Amino acid sequence: VGCRSVLGPVLALLLLLCPQPSPACPAACRCAPGEVDCSERGLREVPWSLSTNTSSLWLGYNFITVLGPRSFPALPGLRLLSLAHNRLELIHGRALLGLGALRELDLSHNLLTVLTPETFLPLTSLATLNLGSNRLGELEPGVPGALPQLRALLLQDNPWVCSCGILPLWRWLSCNREKVREKSLLLCRVPEQLNKYPIMAFGDESFRQCQETSLSSQHYIAFFIIGPFSFIASIFFCIFMGSLIVFYHSLRRESHCWRRPRICRVH
Repeated sequence: VGCRSVLGPVLALLLLLCPQPSPACPAACRCAPGEVDCSERGLREVPWSLSTNTSSLWLGYNFITVLGPRSFPALPGLRLLSLAHNRLELIHGRALLGLGALRELDLSHNLLTVLTPETFLPLTSLATLNLGSNRLGELEPGVPGALPQLRALLLQDNPWVCSCGILPLWRWLSCNREKVREKSLLLCRVPEQLNKYPIMAFGDESFRQCQETSLSSQHYIAFFIIGPFSFIASIFFCIFMGSLIVFYHSLRRESHCWRRPRICRVH
């Protein structure tokens, strides 16, 4: 009994003195407390064996082309994520789930052509988004609009198409100038006559000829109801008017025959 009473405290003391096993570090990466650097490692996907206490993750200069659904493990403490200088062409709408604490996201120098607001909805704390040097011809204003804490947006060096389709983005940029970094580098690429023309130099008069051409579902329903109805109504109207004309001529003929019965008998 005496030995047992001594062994208990001794074992507890040994457990306290023994260092806890450190979180796993992906084989291709360099790790420090809270930081994981996987830059220039020839990676084609995001490493999965990341510690949950990772606060900064560097994945630049690799060969990642797609971020599929849930591309990242749960990283509740991640504040900075860099995917610059990859070959990203597509980001799934559920690719960034679990990154709600992210403050800075760098997607620059990739091959992105389309981005949807759904992709950025999980990033409720994001303050800085870098989309520079991609292949974006236009951007839904719902993308920055999905980021309630956004303070800095970088969009330079993209082949912007300066047609009526860019009007919604121009309106957002005009109302959020303080959030747009490198405004002077937002240049038109298409059409050719506007090549290198600054987007922020446009005014309201530049879009005067642009009209909303998209129709809501209510408009289509109204067309489907009014169209057949007006067609049927026009048929009934023509029949009604034709009947009136025939009736009118019949009355005239009868009145004529009443006054000159001999002529009507001959006919």
